[in-house]
Amino acid sequence: MVHELAEFEREPQSCVLTEDRLTEALFGDRPALFGHVAVDENDAPYGMALWFLNFSTWEGVHGIYLEDLYVRPGHRGTGAGAALLAELARICVERGYRRLEWVMLDWNPAADFYAAIGATVTENWLPYRLTGAALGRLAERASPVKR
Repeated sequence: MVHELAEFEREPQSCVLTEDRLTEALFGDRPALFGHVAVDENDAPYGMALWFLNFSTWEGVHGIYLEDLYVRPGHRGTGAGAALLAELARICVERGYRRLEWVMLDWNPAADFYAAIGATVTENWLPYRLTGAALGRLAERASPVKR
């Protein structure tokens, strides 16, 4: 489904995730990624939420960062996305986390859905990302760590 999401987001060439990498991230020795899957009556998956923990230094508690939320087209409008988000909200409340956060592309039609459940756009905060050559150049500037 991650590759389907990449296709939906008009970036299929950018998705290089393999089943082995996803399995390691979810079920390896030190899992750092968590997931929930919506399945139909035949246990066929049709929706997913992949997330990890973040941390607010101001509030002093963890939160959930939703990396990917995807529901296959034939199941959109059925409440599957809301159910996946509700489960993540339940985890936040149960564990004392204060935030459930995500980003989305500005053209994504899910904006109305997110607004309907009470989500708001985080104003004055811009997402930044380091990748590729820029990431490598910055890493080269790091001092050796003494152990």
